[in-house]
Amino acid sequence: MPSFNDFPLLPATREVLANMEITEPTPIQVEAIPALLAGNDFVGQSVTGSGKTLAYGIPLVERVARDKRVTQALVLVPTRELAIQVSAALSELASSRRLTTALLVGGRPYGNQLSALRYGAQIVVGTPGRVKDHLDRGSLVLSQLRVCVLDEADQMLDSGFAPVIEEILESAPDTRQTALFSATIPDWVATLEKKFLKNPVKVDLTPALGSQSTIEQIAYQVPQEHKIAALCTLLNCSEGESSLIFGRTKYGVEKLGKQLSGLGFTVGTLHGNKSQRAREEVLSAFRRGQVQTLLATNVAARGLDIKGIYQVINYELPESSELFTHRVGRTGRMGQQGKAITLLAPADLPKWRRMTHSLGQAVALQRLPIDEKPIVTIPRARPEAAARRELKQNDQQRPARQPEPERPYSTRARDGNRRVAGKQQPGFARTSATRKAHSFAATESSRRTARRKPGATPSGRTRRAN
Repeated sequence: MPSFNDFPLLPATREVLANMEITEPTPIQVEAIPALLAGNDFVGQSVTGSGKTLAYGIPLVERVARDKRVTQALVLVPTRELAIQVSAALSELASSRRLTTALLVGGRPYGNQLSALRYGAQIVVGTPGRVKDHLDRGSLVLSQLRVCVLDEADQMLDSGFAPVIEEILESAPDTRQTALFSATIPDWVATLEKKFLKNPVKVDLTPALGSQSTIEQIAYQVPQEHKIAALCTLLNCSEGESSLIFGRTKYGVEKLGKQLSGLGFTVGTLHGNKSQRAREEVLSAFRRGQVQTLLATNVAARGLDIKGIYQVINYELPESSELFTHRVGRTGRMGQQGKAITLLAPADLPKWRRMTHSLGQAVALQRLPIDEKPIVTIPRARPEAAARRELKQNDQQRPARQPEPERPYSTRARDGNRRVAGKQQPGFARTSATRKAHSFAATESSRRTARRKPGATPSGRTRRAN
């Protein structure tokens, strides 16, 4: 069994790996680290959760020159969440050599990003859109780039980033080293490889057809009207373990989250309409176990490393077999056991057959025993209702207040001003003690002034009219 001692690594890197309690390299790391340390371009195809970040992260940190405060390494990833995850891993590796990093993603202010680039960040991790934005601004310069990595390349190109990625690569020196990692290699990834990589070392570590997998795949055929009941059955059977549920649209995920919350489940939702802060908060809560069930669109299918996910449930089928591979890869990571469940309505069966044929997988359809009785949960008291009950109890304890006599519409105040109907808005009938005190003081002053004034005279009336 190979170990990290077999690689020509710096002592500082070995110390960091020991502190991270990483002792044995994964198969993709065994293949990628020597090739990248030798300066070769590299194409690695491996299932999600196989350790690709360290496979390119270790050689990347080794090859960066510490005495040059310029951008020397660039890692492009498809989503903000994956960028944050990769940046954290590389920052930990780079800390031993006192290398600086910068995270360039959308949804965050430019200030910190600009400061990190001006400071001379040597390693940059970002999404294609924000990286291209900094290139256009002139705040990011790639003239001395030594290493460029495309992580989850199939998902970046499938998301429409291909033209942007090509512009970024064209702005970098031809002498750079380029590495491409992906769970699948569709045609557009192969085209990019031929255009920008030079005699790359190619490694394909995807499991052969029919080989044993650590992920148990199950497909249940469920009537459309019973899908929510089937989902509740699966969640109840998980005994509090974490579940990641995939939907197809942002609206559908949000709607399903409200339904499950109403049934008593602790859930969080993750999709592109949420702010970056909200997305980070729900992921953090899911990792800590404060939220047992996470509902997501394909945002969460792209490279997120969340350890210990008990099951992945495809509540709705994805658009492609590649996305299905990324979804399923959120469980059973790094050789651990996992479970992937797909709920299929009758209308989904033709698409499901095409998808399994494309993936070379045979998953038998099963029947899920669902309780036909309606799901009954104890309704949780709404905050508004609780507040009304508390207010009612407080009112019962207060002494009864005598109603104020209603004043005629056309009466005049003693200070000579006419009261105007409609000025007092409903719901604001009670005035504060401070306002009452001011009103009382003003009225008393008017009374004293009126007592001191002499009787009205024609000249006085003329002065008042003027």
